[in-house]
Amino acid sequence: MHSFDLNIGELSKIEGKASLTIKVENGEVKECRFKIDEFKRFYTQAIRGKDILALPQLTSRICGTCSNAHLLCAIKAVEDAQKIQPTPQTEALRKLLNFGLIIRDHALHLYIFVMPDLLGVDNILELDENDPREHQILDDAFAIKAAGNNLSKVIGGRSVHAPFPMVGGFSKIPDEKSFTELIKELENIRSAVLRLIKIFQDDGSILERNTDFVALIDEEYSFLKGCIIKNDDVTIACQNYGAYLDKIVLPYSHAIGYKFMGRIHMIGALARLNLAKEKLNRRTKEEIKEVLKRFPSKNIFYNNLAQAIEILHAIDSSIEILSQLSIKEEKLVPIVRKEGIGVGVIEAPRGTLYYKLAINKEGKVINGDIVVPTGQNQIGIERSIYEYVKANVDKKREELINEIEKIIRAYDPCMSCASHFLRVKWL
Repeated sequence: MHSFDLNIGELSKIEGKASLTIKVENGEVKECRFKIDEFKRFYTQAIRGKDILALPQLTSRICGTCSNAHLLCAIKAVEDAQKIQPTPQTEALRKLLNFGLIIRDHALHLYIFVMPDLLGVDNILELDENDPREHQILDDAFAIKAAGNNLSKVIGGRSVHAPFPMVGGFSKIPDEKSFTELIKELENIRSAVLRLIKIFQDDGSILERNTDFVALIDEEYSFLKGCIIKNDDVTIACQNYGAYLDKIVLPYSHAIGYKFMGRIHMIGALARLNLAKEKLNRRTKEEIKEVLKRFPSKNIFYNNLAQAIEILHAIDSSIEILSQLSIKEEKLVPIVRKEGIGVGVIEAPRGTLYYKLAINKEGKVINGDIVVPTGQNQIGIERSIYEYVKANVDKKREELINEIEKIIRAYDPCMSCASHFLRVKWL
């Protein structure tokens, strides 16, 4: 029977540092610890005393890639506390900004970090430009990413840390004349996204987990509104989401782990597709109706396929909005600072993002709670690794390491998540 200790000392390209320790004795997994080593950044302390108008731009700096998700979630929390109702135009523009993020964020993860596994190379730089298929993949990667960036730039002013979205509206309204070019670019990349979906449709990786799936769902699959839905037909008002998140102290990790209603859960694209595939854009559903028959699914690796599908949904939904939206000049909704508690919940690219803010009568933050998707998926990642190793203890170390890397990447725990492990140390 196999006995070994496996210590993966540092996982590269994640937000902070992560590592993994596995101990197997006589074919039995005695220890499996997925550790987030640099997660305590004290941003909930840093926001105390900050003015509500400054807060969204501050918290957008929590992440350098999905900053606009933090921006929109913070705005939503502040507006909830101050009882501010954004205009329909503002809501439409926020959807577009977030769709741009979804397109770019998912594309970066799927092409740069996951695709090398499927092509048998260490990283995307090893792809051969002289090979027609690999050349096409490279072209598609940059075209899709650029389209997402351009959508965010037009709507928000920048692709990351967008300066235009604010509490109560937008400081600068986009020029409607730019929509024609955006629509053209989005239409042009649809074929590339369909190729991407086919690639992950053909991927035979399987790791099925009996876990709960949780997501914020509305009728439009907007990522920004709705109720919290769990796969056993439990529905919860989004304002109450935090009350059902159970904090789990993991003594070996700097990050707090979470369960939902006392059970291990998974958030992100797979959860959203499992719970709401019928809410996808009509054009998307018609285009890939055969692929959608694979959902709901327990296969963790289908999180990658779900992300590819969400790119197409974001494109088709953006085209629809841009084609129908008639821009008019709007002033920011006036703000009268007052005491209150506000909750913001949105679907960031890799899962449900939660903000809760307590604000005093001067409009300053007294305290806040911010729960990011990576923390919520941490226990699930660890359990998936445990179950894989338990079922495959007789495999070679190199094969175990490779599959463990793929499992972690399938969860997309952060936009800059592992393209490979930096160092593996065997004890």
